[in-house]
Amino acid sequence: MAEQFDVLVVGGGINGAGIARDAAGRGLSVCLCERDDLAAHTSSASTKLIHGGLRYLEQFEFALVGKALAEREVLLRVAPHIIWPLRFVLPHQSHLRPAWMIRLGLLLYDHLGRGKRSLAGSRRLRLTGNALGAPLREEFHTGFVYSDAWVQDARLVVLNAMDAQALGATILPRTRCVRATRSATGWIVELQTADDMPRTVRTRALVNAAGPWAVQFLDEVAGVGHDHSLRLVKGSHIVVPRMFDHDHAYIFQQPDRRIVFAIPYEHDYTLIGTTDVEYTDDPAAPHIDADETRYLCDAVNRYFRRSISPADVVWSYSGVRPLLDDEEDNASEITRDYQLELDTDGAPLLNVFGGKLTTYRRLGEEAVDRLADVLPTRAGAWTGRSDRPLPGGERRDIEALRRELCQRHPWLPETMASRLVRNYGTRSATVIGAATSLAALGEHFGADLYQAEVDYLRRHEWAATAEDILWRRSKLGLRIAAPDVARLHAYLAEAPPRTDTRASA
Repeated sequence: MAEQFDVLVVGGGINGAGIARDAAGRGLSVCLCERDDLAAHTSSASTKLIHGGLRYLEQFEFALVGKALAEREVLLRVAPHIIWPLRFVLPHQSHLRPAWMIRLGLLLYDHLGRGKRSLAGSRRLRLTGNALGAPLREEFHTGFVYSDAWVQDARLVVLNAMDAQALGATILPRTRCVRATRSATGWIVELQTADDMPRTVRTRALVNAAGPWAVQFLDEVAGVGHDHSLRLVKGSHIVVPRMFDHDHAYIFQQPDRRIVFAIPYEHDYTLIGTTDVEYTDDPAAPHIDADETRYLCDAVNRYFRRSISPADVVWSYSGVRPLLDDEEDNASEITRDYQLELDTDGAPLLNVFGGKLTTYRRLGEEAVDRLADVLPTRAGAWTGRSDRPLPGGERRDIEALRRELCQRHPWLPETMASRLVRNYGTRSATVIGAATSLAALGEHFGADLYQAEVDYLRRHEWAATAEDILWRRSKLGLRIAAPDVARLHAYLAEAPPRTDTRASA
């Protein structure tokens, strides 16, 4: 007999995971399926920022910026272990934008959004003789500083899925939705696991959160007529050895009026991005091209004293953003807002188009509000409450949590303790378990990755491959050598993951 759910969410990116969490918390029975790993595509290929989008002010998207800034405050509260404040330096180039325009924009940015603001406001900055100006070329004398926030993007997706599961949802990564058949009262959905095992579920409502594949899902899986189109835009990033010694990031204006960020990354590196390139190939396999790499190198070379070249790139990644087609000619100016469409011509179908990482929670809340019109929910909106943090986010003072972890485990290197609390928060103790030494954590896979953490990720976070662990659950892939990666592959192959897809008792 087919399993029965109130809602089936197709897509395990940030929007799908956020919708599943919200719906499960309102008492709906929920299933989420994702053909690959959670956050395998767009949601792990962002610039890693929770931000309002300063540049959107020039496009007069005041509502989107205000909504994003309000969400920034919410997310800082509910996930303090993976989201934290970050200050940005904007060096001034008068021929690109006058200083008064930038100052006015930053004042507006400081005050848009609802409620109390926790981050420091913007200010003008003299760069000469300032540590923040030291990496910059000597021609830059004046700049501005403002606040936004950093996020571990793939972990944000996984934590939403974990909380959805804890609330009763069934989470099915590596499970493809191959066909959805609609009737007046529900959907019959055929799923297929990675090992080609079929699985059939019935659901009262279907949510299409397939991101870049949202239109393809309607055409080829659900067979639903529509007039929707998406603009696929590729954004690429490069990672180079650290270009400056402080903890601020930079935002650089470019001659084409785009902006490029240079952000402290994983202690020893600098993250540079992003590009905006129209994309028509397979969304599952985007790659940075030589022109994009050169564009990003040139973008920072206009500002930094020390130049970089493509030879300095130690890692790069690309993602495809599914943006609403607003007929804008310039890819960088296409709206980052989202659209929800509830189709009730038969069993309910909720389509999700567009969106950005920062506003995922608000999108999920609005999506379930729409579903509440056709499904009986037992509760109202709840995901923004400060007493409902994401898993591991129960403590706001992350530094105090790190100190406590080191006190309880004096054998734990401080750098490893810092990484653990910035990945797992209060769940760091669960990762360590009963270990009383590094050796007791089991096999060492290089850097500070041990068997205990690998087993935790397999058991609780659906990690199945070395890529899942090294590039999405963490960024340890930057530090682990090829022979260690091979040993991790071998370990995972010997003991395949057996993560429960349902909520634990």
